[in-house]
Amino acid sequence: MVNLLFTEILKLKRSTMFLISIIGSAVAPFMVVVATYIQNPTPPVQFEELFYQTNLYTLLVIGVPLYGVVTAYLFNREYLEDTLKNLLTIPVSRVSFIMSKLLLLFIWIMVLTFVAWSLTLILGLLTQVDGLSSALIVESIKQFTIGGAFIFMLSTPVILIALVMKNYVPPIVFTIVVTMLNVMGGTSEHRGLFPWSAAGDIANGTLLPTYPPEYSYIGIAATSIIGFVAVIVYFRRVDVH
Repeated sequence: MVNLLFTEILKLKRSTMFLISIIGSAVAPFMVVVATYIQNPTPPVQFEELFYQTNLYTLLVIGVPLYGVVTAYLFNREYLEDTLKNLLTIPVSRVSFIMSKLLLLFIWIMVLTFVAWSLTLILGLLTQVDGLSSALIVESIKQFTIGGAFIFMLSTPVILIALVMKNYVPPIVFTIVVTMLNVMGGTSEHRGLFPWSAAGDIANGTLLPTYPPEYSYIGIAATSIIGFVAVIVYFRRVDVH
């Protein structure tokens, strides 16, 4: 699987998708910090609020479709380039093939998450935002990391759709629908039951007391595990032409 991961990284180096995703991950920090700077609220916004807003927009609005595009790209590339049938004759374990892509997806999402956090910090310093401390830096990194990990876990349904449909469009449409539901349910007291909204609340520590927190964790875990099992079962049985 190490060789497969190395191969995936080499293929990514020759692609512009990584650079495009970096630009996409910069949208939330610029949107939050620049908007805050232009509005110039009184009292001045604190770093804690900047990190919170950036993580919120990344997880619920920008990140879902962005990471959906990344996921669709990773798992559809061989289908669209008609190279999967040649790759599987090496021979390559289908499970190892999926796991190598999952590992690369996790690394990719974490890199984009760290880019969003770093830009928030840099832009906040440039605009002279107050309230930065070592404790806040550690806490904000923790929140961003937890959020990125949850979004990765919730990528398995997107992977399944990408593999079944063998096209970029359906998984992207799915992530847009998820984003719309996140926005529509943003003020709902029941949002903790929707895995993607619950992930944002858990990461930012804003989970509502409407339901026990176990409900949110179970929803996220169930979505991730069911999607993962379905991906493995489907990819092991499907014929590659």
